[in-house]
Amino acid sequence: MKEAYLKHCDERKSENLPPLVLNAKQTKSVVEGLILGSDDDFYLDLLTHRIPPGVDEAAYVKAGFLTSIAKGDESCKAISQKHATFLLGTMLGGYSINSLIDLLDIDETAEEACKALSHTILIYEAHQSIVEKSTRNEHAKKIVDSWASADWFTSKEPLPESIKAVVFRVDGETNTDDLSPATEAWSRPDIPLHAKAMLIKKMDKPLEKIEQLKEKGLPLAYVGD
Repeated sequence: MKEAYLKHCDERKSENLPPLVLNAKQTKSVVEGLILGSDDDFYLDLLTHRIPPGVDEAAYVKAGFLTSIAKGDESCKAISQKHATFLLGTMLGGYSINSLIDLLDIDETAEEACKALSHTILIYEAHQSIVEKSTRNEHAKKIVDSWASADWFTSKEPLPESIKAVVFRVDGETNTDDLSPATEAWSRPDIPLHAKAMLIKKMDKPLEKIEQLKEKGLPLAYVGD
């Protein structure tokens, strides 16, 4: 798996594209590598950074593996129970939520699960489970109080009083087909690749123009005129 993935990375890099996120089959290979303890740094980096969050099939595999470690059902020398809980908290909801709620009842993981859920807003119906648990679990109570205080929002870095930017001026009205041409719909699942088609029907060499403006070292502001 490693050899094939590195080859894929080189191919994407040659096209100035990031590697694609891992699919479920690749994620299972990553899990197997971590269980075997072979090349831990490589596989842990993939598990941490290259799997989509939420309810993707690969996320299901990731969440299941991390849950088994966090609960102590499986051991992995590269990932402790606490770190497995932390990684579940980075998945932004989806398959990780029920696991994090369960981990509030385990001493080794309760504090980390509390921290993660306090800053997760994609909770949906699981919200009620945490509210009910808050009557008997101090960590669940902290989560509910944190939500009430909107800590997930107020803990963010404040916006600066002013933002200096370089204007990327685009003539006329901008519609969805300008940004995501229907003729290039085949590439939409691959967002970085599809982004190369942005504005190709509206101006000459739009991406080259953007790169030139970025050389000024300031953020770009897209302005339609």
